[in-house]
Amino acid sequence: MAKRRGFMHSVKNHMSVERLLTLGTILFLLLLWFGVTKLRLFPEILVPSPQKVFSSFVRILQEGYKGNSLFTHLRDSLLRLLISFLLVIVTAIPLGLLSGYNSKIRAIVDPLIEFYRPLPPLAYYTLLVLWMGIEDSSKIALLYLAGFAPVYIACESGVRKLKRDYIDGAYTLGASSRQVFFHVIFPACLPDMFVGLRTAIGVSYTTLVAAEMVAAVTGIGWMVLDASKFLRSDIIFVGIIIMGITGIMIDAVLRAIERRVVPWKGKE
Repeated sequence: MAKRRGFMHSVKNHMSVERLLTLGTILFLLLLWFGVTKLRLFPEILVPSPQKVFSSFVRILQEGYKGNSLFTHLRDSLLRLLISFLLVIVTAIPLGLLSGYNSKIRAIVDPLIEFYRPLPPLAYYTLLVLWMGIEDSSKIALLYLAGFAPVYIACESGVRKLKRDYIDGAYTLGASSRQVFFHVIFPACLPDMFVGLRTAIGVSYTTLVAAEMVAAVTGIGWMVLDASKFLRSDIIFVGIIIMGITGIMIDAVLRAIERRVVPWKGKE
């Protein structure tokens, strides 16, 4: 018990040091930003001051941007992102697990994934617009394709690196193929699966700006693109900061779910 209490105390101290380092890094970057703009090392059109960015944020929060409130822009972007992410979950996870488990399915699916995965999103976005129109369906499809590959590859890799002894042991004890899949393979792949999901949400979010380039009038990505046409770097900074903060929050939710679903991760 004494050793356990000592271990828990050291873990808490380690976490408090990490929090201090994180806060220190954020504070340092803010001070650096303030110092650079105060000394006018760069033109304000390139690097706006923190005060100007904050005042622009308050103005957009109160008045909106181009006829829509900040909440509308954020809601529409997150809605497109979350719908595509849910589609990734219900398709990429089972297909990746099956591909890792069955070499024939892998032989069919892998070439398709490896073909489109390196392509820049804008390379095939025009085709999606031609096929699906300029509404949200083409934008969601683009985000879906961006997020599909990381989850599929993570799930497939998780199955393939699973020790064969675990599967053979389950069969020896009388388990059926269905029981082996759901009680051995699926739980063992959960850590890799969550890595893929966290990667996918990040990749999809970075693709959001490209998705909102065509025929969009709302969205944080669209707001950043529209502001760039008028060299409004303060609004660009506002949009980037909002996207960064919401991205951190979404990742924090995924990590919280991972801790509940995969409590054994990182433990011997």
